[in-house]
Amino acid sequence: MTDTQTLTPKTEALPTAPPKIATGRSLLGTAWLRIRRSPIALVSFGVVVAIVLFALLAPVLVAIEGQDPFTTNTGPEVLDNFNTPGLPLPAYMYPSVEHWLGVEPGLGRDIFARIAYGAQVSLLIALLSTLVSVVLGTVLGAAAGYFGGKVDMVISRIIDLFLAFPHLLLVLSLTPILQSRLRDTPLGQGSFVPIASLVLILGFFGWAYLARVVRGQVLSIREQEYIEAAKSYGASHRTIIFRQVIPNVLGVVLVYATMMIPANISAEAALSFLGVGVKDPTPSWGQMLNAAQAGNWYLSDPWFLIVPGTALIITVLAFNLLGDAVRDALDPKASRS
Repeated sequence: MTDTQTLTPKTEALPTAPPKIATGRSLLGTAWLRIRRSPIALVSFGVVVAIVLFALLAPVLVAIEGQDPFTTNTGPEVLDNFNTPGLPLPAYMYPSVEHWLGVEPGLGRDIFARIAYGAQVSLLIALLSTLVSVVLGTVLGAAAGYFGGKVDMVISRIIDLFLAFPHLLLVLSLTPILQSRLRDTPLGQGSFVPIASLVLILGFFGWAYLARVVRGQVLSIREQEYIEAAKSYGASHRTIIFRQVIPNVLGVVLVYATMMIPANISAEAALSFLGVGVKDPTPSWGQMLNAAQAGNWYLSDPWFLIVPGTALIITVLAFNLLGDAVRDALDPKASRS
């Protein structure tokens, strides 16, 4: 018996695809991936986007409604001039087709229009004042940590001085003074005086904490090898600070900014409520709360208080939740996936 051998034809090896090169995600890319995996972060992000769009599209929405935030209507067909003077009639007190959120007591102005334009004012003040604080805090904190020595000592003592003063009392006392000074400048035209004063006051007194945090980060960054390499190549201090140091603390700065925006929204509302912020007829949520309290309208027309109060609570809560999500997403100790 003979063994038979089975011959199999040789086949050419199929070409294989080149191996994929692993690419690392950037800090913001990793943070966005983590935010997308958090339901709370996504909901808060959606609410923030909706609020921003609501403020930006305020003129369009108000035009669709057919009202404006300044026109008063004190006629007897809108306000009760008999038993309770100035109180809206039942058809105008609550949402309707003509007035989507009713009218305010006393002057009969459209609440939806004032809420929409008030969102513009509140967000504008919060964003600009946060920008002022972020720029001052980042630059001064980076300079203190990078240069050290006398520069660090001077800036650190200024930071301690700003943190030691009672913030609210300073703002309450300085805001009226700054408003009177701004009236004789190009910023003092029309209703822009209180807005400009709040931006300057809130921004100027909000940078110290961020500067201290950035300084602590830069103290360790300045010892890194790439900083020494940049110095050896003859890069100037300004180039190193703005191109090497500050980009490496943007995560901390972004977290601070997202937490500072709701704080400034609340601060603007509180100052306007206390009568030293935005004043009538300029619409703002804090000013509307002040009007509801000043005229005791919240007793007979609680809707006038509920609408701006709810808008303020939802906005601050959404920004705070988004700030928490951004902080967790940028946390270098969090597990990477």
